[in-house]
Amino acid sequence: MRKRRRRKMAAAISSANWAFVAAARRGRRQWGTIPLSCSSGPNTRKLVLYSKPGCCLCDGLKEKLQAAFSLSGPDSLHHVTLQVRDITTNPDWERAYQYEIPVLAKENSDGKEEILPRLSPRLSVEIIQKKLLAAFS
Repeated sequence: MRKRRRRKMAAAISSANWAFVAAARRGRRQWGTIPLSCSSGPNTRKLVLYSKPGCCLCDGLKEKLQAAFSLSGPDSLHHVTLQVRDITTNPDWERAYQYEIPVLAKENSDGKEEILPRLSPRLSVEIIQKKLLAAFS
């Protein structure tokens, strides 16, 4: 059963991450909005990941988030878009998060960001999905 779950997770990560990995192999950094959701209506919510190049915790969380976004079902995150922000491109972000990354924040309806509790690297993709759904409900 564990092997099957690992294969499912690996398939989800590889299908959601293929463009990102291909660009990274070509030596291009790809920061910005990752197209993980196809809806862009008025009910779309925004999740922001503060990260920086070379951060292995950030890369691991990015992969798990992409896998969580690719899961389908009644609890899917189709109404949420993920934006990855490189803290080295903005001095304010770097000052605020240089010792804290990876940092997840959700954008509230008033446009202000609310920092979410840190997600353990040991959490499964399914639990990450449930925690994100709870944060947006």
